[in-house]
Amino acid sequence: MWLVVLFSFGFLLGSVLGSFLNVVARRTVAGESWWGKSRSRCDTCGTFLTSSELIPLLSWLVQRGRCRTCGAVIPKSYFYVEFVCALIGALVTARWGQALPEGVVNGKALLPLLLASTAAYSLYLNALTDIYSGYIFDLFALAPGAMGLLLRIGGGGQGLTDGLLGAALGYGIIACIILLSRGGMGWGDAHLMAGLGSILGWKMTGTALYFGFLLGGFWAVLLLVTGKAKRKDAIPLGPFLALGGIAAILCGPSFLAWFGITSEWPWNAL
Repeated sequence: MWLVVLFSFGFLLGSVLGSFLNVVARRTVAGESWWGKSRSRCDTCGTFLTSSELIPLLSWLVQRGRCRTCGAVIPKSYFYVEFVCALIGALVTARWGQALPEGVVNGKALLPLLLASTAAYSLYLNALTDIYSGYIFDLFALAPGAMGLLLRIGGGGQGLTDGLLGAALGYGIIACIILLSRGGMGWGDAHLMAGLGSILGWKMTGTALYFGFLLGGFWAVLLLVTGKAKRKDAIPLGPFLALGGIAAILCGPSFLAWFGITSEWPWNAL
């Protein structure tokens, strides 16, 4: 029953954050402000949207994917972005929120969920900007890492050290690939992995890189085989690093345990 509550809460929270992160990504790419009093409006007629038109997932379904004022089609991508983020939120919350009742009296029990959520949602934002523009913004990549290090204070010196080692590993491996490929990859990917490494620690960062490269390689081969890409075509790696990171958050400890490797704090909490 508690897992159902966690999943439902995570789904609702994830849908709200998915809508917000989509706005942040799109406006940042367009060079527009997404903070302060800036309001959402229809891309076609420019009408400001009411609160009833901004309910994640539900508004798109009720309006059948069209603007209530002018009837213009609202791209399905808006719905998909919110749904995927909602699903990520549900899975992450259900996986790492099991100690939430204990967290009411023991703040440390909340740290795994806070770290996992920070990593997951920041990865999603960076994946969106990379998809929309082929660019990962340093602020969005590194700021969550700084937050992760602050949260890692709860794990003492060992927790902070693991975060710093994770940042060094994530940044170092991507930096080596960039240098060897002579600019074949962007430094945004290195900054993304540095920020993620600060949150995950070195063992989980290695797991995230493994999953990310595996998924990216599979996708690249699929595109080549189907003729949808050529060998010299650039394929954004950021979304696959993000997928690898989320996969590590959800099943990294179990994956490491399969090889007889013990997860570091706080990923050995559950």
